[in-house]
Amino acid sequence: MSAPDPQQMREAMSRFATGVAIVTTTLRGRDHAMTAGSIASVSLDPPLVLVCIRLDGGLHDPLLESGIWGLSVLSAKGRATASWLATPGRPLLGQLERVPHHRGVSGVALIDDALVTLECRTTAAYPGGDHTIVVGEVIDWEPGERPEDPLIHYRSQYWSPR
Repeated sequence: MSAPDPQQMREAMSRFATGVAIVTTTLRGRDHAMTAGSIASVSLDPPLVLVCIRLDGGLHDPLLESGIWGLSVLSAKGRATASWLATPGRPLLGQLERVPHHRGVSGVALIDDALVTLECRTTAAYPGGDHTIVVGEVIDWEPGERPEDPLIHYRSQYWSPR
């Protein structure tokens, strides 16, 4: 038995269904965003969540430098947004122009029609191979206006329960 190579690891982990979220930050007046499946609740008291950010991704350095970030958990209606913000090589300047969003109390962009949005302040960052594991304290949150079906990522595709 041997450890999987990166492609085999991707295949193995694609068999774990996850919710889909958009992570955002704002630095020097510029919005940065990416689609994330590697998020988790860490603690209820204090309220902590984590997100895993790829080292060579466009969000990594701005998120660590700003220290404030948003997390928008997508409903099934967010498939186009998830696809767009996961597109490699997309233009980073103005990437949220085609995505309906609003500003949270911290000033970060939060995706409209999300199931829930969280605004977080980074409390710790840990090396994790080709990612950084960023832990943030939730400083504000908004539940979605109406319950919707979630957007799910499974076997490298987006799904919804219906």
